[in-house]
Amino acid sequence: MKKLMNSAVSRRAFLGGAAAAGALGLAACGGGGDTTGGETGGETTSGGGTITAGSAYAPSEYNPTKTSSAFCLGSNWHVLEGLYGTDPHDYSTFPELATGDPEQVDETHFTITVREGAAFSNGNPVTTADIVESFDRTKADATYSAFLAPIDALEATDDTTITVTTAVANFSLLKERLALVRVFPAGTTDDELSNQPVGSGPWMYSSITDNAVDLVPNPNYNGSFPAEDAGLHYDILVDATARMTAQQQGTTLVMESVTADAIEMIESAGCKVDKVQGFGTRFIMFNTAKAPWDNKVARQAVMYAINTDQMISNIFSGLAASASSYIPQDFPNYQEAATVYTYDQEKAKSLLTEAGVTPGDLKIRCTDNTQASGMATQAKQDLDALGFNCTIAEETSAATYAAIDGGSDDFDILIAPGDPSCWGADPDLLLNWWYGDNVWQQTRTGWGGSAEFAQIRELMTTALGQSGDEQQATWKQVYDIIAENAVLYPLIHVQTVTASWADAAANPMGTAIEGFEGIGTTGMNFIGCKTVTA
Repeated sequence: MKKLMNSAVSRRAFLGGAAAAGALGLAACGGGGDTTGGETGGETTSGGGTITAGSAYAPSEYNPTKTSSAFCLGSNWHVLEGLYGTDPHDYSTFPELATGDPEQVDETHFTITVREGAAFSNGNPVTTADIVESFDRTKADATYSAFLAPIDALEATDDTTITVTTAVANFSLLKERLALVRVFPAGTTDDELSNQPVGSGPWMYSSITDNAVDLVPNPNYNGSFPAEDAGLHYDILVDATARMTAQQQGTTLVMESVTADAIEMIESAGCKVDKVQGFGTRFIMFNTAKAPWDNKVARQAVMYAINTDQMISNIFSGLAASASSYIPQDFPNYQEAATVYTYDQEKAKSLLTEAGVTPGDLKIRCTDNTQASGMATQAKQDLDALGFNCTIAEETSAATYAAIDGGSDDFDILIAPGDPSCWGADPDLLLNWWYGDNVWQQTRTGWGGSAEFAQIRELMTTALGQSGDEQQATWKQVYDIIAENAVLYPLIHVQTVTASWADAAANPMGTAIEGFEGIGTTGMNFIGCKTVTA
């Protein structure tokens, strides 16, 4: 098992234990409202309270068929089930509405049995027709369609069975992709899904505003992870100081996105801090439609010229890692790329000479993300040291991509953030975000017509029908080609820092949260968690 965080128990181990407990007719975390001896020696009351959390992101779109909202994706985990769920702590999959793994009928057909008695929070039973419609509408979305392309169709075979037809023979990532589809009642309008979606998960939405979101237990939930508290309350606290104040005062049990300068302070206050290495990147992208960046040797020169270790120290306070492959070292399916870029100005100069490049004007575009902006400033210093005359154009993300997509912008390189791991971490999904047959390679990099890109796409398709070591070997070829060509590549992968009150006696409000662990992407996961009151 890949360990993605620096705490003692992984969520994957927890889920495995919970499945065993479920077989014995026990709830995942024991009964609600029980009284036991706490760590401090006194009695504590478990469950029955309100889990409170400070979100670093504002809600934007709850509709599960189209959302990419950092907050809404995370809150929907608690409300809407899929046939399978993805554990964001280690990216393993587990059954939600399904009763077990897909049963393979032949190379392109699988059957899945649906959990008996599953019901939505509105009281309606979950039907196979609901599942099929949810899949169809999700696959129709531009973002999700790319992820779901290997699945041709879902069919309601009968009241309890779904038949899946895949476009790929022996598709090995079926559970991972089905986990992207959140199930809602058939006939629900898009407006209803955007305003307050209804699901069959352990929680249901009770109130949604711009400043706060409240969930209460779904009275009809019959799965393995029932809510053990009376409420789940999110305060939308985009300002880091406001989140810090709420956490210090104990009005929130969990604080998302702790800034580096606040870690020592929040730990001193008595909070547990989880630092989790994630996929989230600050990447560099070259304009290969423009010389000399149509030459991979020139691109490699820039990669060696940039001091990522200094960026990690100065801009990220050590809370990041230099890329040694397309995906981070702690991730499932990681393999070190054949080409690993380390800071080497002499090698950079040599490669520029090999490429026949005389340094001149160079335009660095960056988004207004604070870290990306700082990285662009340092990249300018590193490249100016080679003789380039760099200028920086910093704009909002929307304005930056509008300029690039318009085709008239004469930029050389882009530095920006991105993290598709909020949807999952199978390599094909992560690769498809930037190396799919989409706007990134066809328009933004201009590399989509290259022989190397065609080779990557062929290998990615091959890997979908493989498994085990064979699949790993194919993905390794993709990692190596992407690293060698350095068209769009991570400079660093960032850590996500989350604080929580794990000891009720330490919290000024006398309450803690049991079972919580931070994750390496946006959002907070409270499945299997409960409050503890001293």
